[in-house]
Amino acid sequence: MRDIITMLCMLLALFYINSVAGQEKRTFSGTLKDSQSKETLLFATIDLGNGYAVNTNEYGFFSISVPPGSYPVTVSYVGYQTLHFEVNLNRDVVQTIELARAEEVLQEVVIQNHRLATQLKRPEMSIAKMDAATIKKTPVVFGEVDVLKAILQLPGITNSGEGSSGFHVRGGSVDQNLVLLDEATLYNSSHLFGFFSVLNNDAVKDIKLYKGAIPARFGGRVSSVMDIYQKEGNAESFHLNGGIGVISSRLLAEGPIVRGKSSFLLGGRASYAHLFMNMSDTKNSAYFYDLNTKVSHRFNEANTLYASGYFGRDYFAIGDDFKNTYGNALLNLRWNHLFSDRLFSNLSVNYSDYYYGLEIPMAAFAWQSGISNLNVKYDFKYYATEQFKFNFGINKINYRFDPGEIKPTTEDSGVNYKQLQKKNATEVAAYFDTEQKLTNRLQLHYGFRLSYFQRFGKQTVNTYQDNLAVLYDAVYDIYYKATPIGTKIYGRHEKIIDFFNWEPRAALSYTWGEQAVKLGYNRMAQYVHLLSNTLTPTPLDIWTPSDRFIKPQLADQFTLGYYTTLKEERYSVEVEAYFKQVKNRMNYIDGADLIANEAIEQVLLNGEERAYGVEFLGRKNTGKLTGWLSYTLSKAEQRTPGRTPLEPGINNGKWYNANHDRTHNLAVTANYELSRRWSLGSNFTFQTGRATTQPNGYYEYLGINVPSYEARNAARLPHYHRLDLAATYTPKPDSKKRFTSEWVFSIYNVYNQMNANSINFRQNADTGVNESIQLSIFGMVPSVTYNFKF
Repeated sequence: MRDIITMLCMLLALFYINSVAGQEKRTFSGTLKDSQSKETLLFATIDLGNGYAVNTNEYGFFSISVPPGSYPVTVSYVGYQTLHFEVNLNRDVVQTIELARAEEVLQEVVIQNHRLATQLKRPEMSIAKMDAATIKKTPVVFGEVDVLKAILQLPGITNSGEGSSGFHVRGGSVDQNLVLLDEATLYNSSHLFGFFSVLNNDAVKDIKLYKGAIPARFGGRVSSVMDIYQKEGNAESFHLNGGIGVISSRLLAEGPIVRGKSSFLLGGRASYAHLFMNMSDTKNSAYFYDLNTKVSHRFNEANTLYASGYFGRDYFAIGDDFKNTYGNALLNLRWNHLFSDRLFSNLSVNYSDYYYGLEIPMAAFAWQSGISNLNVKYDFKYYATEQFKFNFGINKINYRFDPGEIKPTTEDSGVNYKQLQKKNATEVAAYFDTEQKLTNRLQLHYGFRLSYFQRFGKQTVNTYQDNLAVLYDAVYDIYYKATPIGTKIYGRHEKIIDFFNWEPRAALSYTWGEQAVKLGYNRMAQYVHLLSNTLTPTPLDIWTPSDRFIKPQLADQFTLGYYTTLKEERYSVEVEAYFKQVKNRMNYIDGADLIANEAIEQVLLNGEERAYGVEFLGRKNTGKLTGWLSYTLSKAEQRTPGRTPLEPGINNGKWYNANHDRTHNLAVTANYELSRRWSLGSNFTFQTGRATTQPNGYYEYLGINVPSYEARNAARLPHYHRLDLAATYTPKPDSKKRFTSEWVFSIYNVYNQMNANSINFRQNADTGVNESIQLSIFGMVPSVTYNFKF
């Protein structure tokens, strides 16, 4: 309480001091929009010269306070014509600025985010950002444009292998990434077990992935934050665009409701691979569909309302023996309000739900589980002066965890109905974050986040002798489940346990010429966890909250970076080094059963993680040939020591390679504008093989060869590498008609490299000889997609 009171006093003092200082300033504020669609443009640069510059925020709003006078304004944004004009600031000016798209006059591709020199000065670092045009040209499997697959080409980001869902950032696991779509949480970011992402590129407006120095407004995960915003829809005219691919198609419609004030967006995708699968005798099936929608209305210059949603489902079946359904559902309502030309606010209420369902008719039972949350957040940004801005806000999340329900599907089923206890929790947070310009060369971001998490009933909780749910047997050298000595019943809304954490953040930037050095630190707390003992996450994995046995994960990350631009920003280079340590990382005892386990604490032990590395990113930003080269040299390790000197822990308490550790990660991406009609794209990827545990010998018991295993994750799969190519053909690039189209031809894995997804060891049933079997997902995959826009 004392900390909160102190924070409020600081805010009041800062309001007073800066309002006094601001009396001698003039404010230039407004909104930046697309001249055709009236879509707001995010994170664009408004430059007034003499070191005065500001970026638009997540909703296209900007505000900058400067001494009275006339200023030459330069407005720049990726894919748009740079705008120059003069503004007289002898009084406050509020102005809506519109930018024209550069495609009408630009003869070469420009993939820079916006003015790099301005971005160099900002303390923001460890951000992976891609525009929709660049993502569109990236070759991917089956020709489907994919945001997540494209962003994997940037340093510090990897996946778990082909056909696996989720992604890993700087040695972190999948559940340590917070994925937000219009500020609502996505709990599973993949379709068809990782073959596609849930993000429809046609509906995506902006995507930023924070890998380090994460702003204080974000919390709840310890590895990264992916912040995605959907388009608002064209407020001036109706448009239709889509694409027809080999196994999936998409369609998106947008247009005005009240011209110039309100708009709608409605987009959908569906796959139809199951139509080909059903041609076989087994009648297997695998498909997905999703729906994106958004409505916005601008009441006046000070008030805008947004409502958006997402719904997606996957279906997978093996004949009549196995049926699997899973997916996300999101709803979000947001209100943007300007209290003044310096104080911007956003009130958001969103709901997220992840559902998993499984049915096995042969066993006559069905299983379903999931997680849902309701999140209310209120954010403010105050543009005090050109040298000083700060953000502050609060949010509250109510969680509902459904570990699983098992029910019989026939009257003669041998399965009894069982509902595992549902779990409830609340997470409350308040944050304060500043952006301070100390000199023209030195800028500082600093702030903190206060987070509070509470588990509450209705629930019955096991109690154990000495509070130990896992016991160790020194004779057999194994961990095993403890037997509960009793239970404790918690009534509805009665507190079970709570946690409080202080999460400081800081970033410093020093620039000279076209170069900058930046330093960042952040502490993050994570209160929800994904239970998974597989090498790659699956929809069957279960989310669970922190409790007496599963402690909140706490991460501290330090980042140091060097950045420069060359030859008038034609080239840019970024080099970052990082070190991250995570406390209370879960690990599992041998033979852990996670599904339908009412006492999950009996198979869990708390350990720790660490990750460190160096990332390099070199870009060519202009010309017919554009692209980048990214390389990461890194290490990710995990350790679970014994709780007492007599216990060995996992792997004898020693550090071992994390499942997702990749020593080397190289990606080269290139795009070449061959002509007005043809453009070419390519990706090359090389990664160290994933860590795995393999047998190093065997012994014979009753005529059966029983393998003995080496230290955990001491071996690796073979190195992973592949080359992808794509060509885009636009039949009529200079057409003035509303209808335009293009063909995209791509080859995934050009030289048909059979990369190992896993290696299994077995005894040959006929010869009795031990053998290894490699599983590979993809060889060479050609595809063609037809895209159109009306």
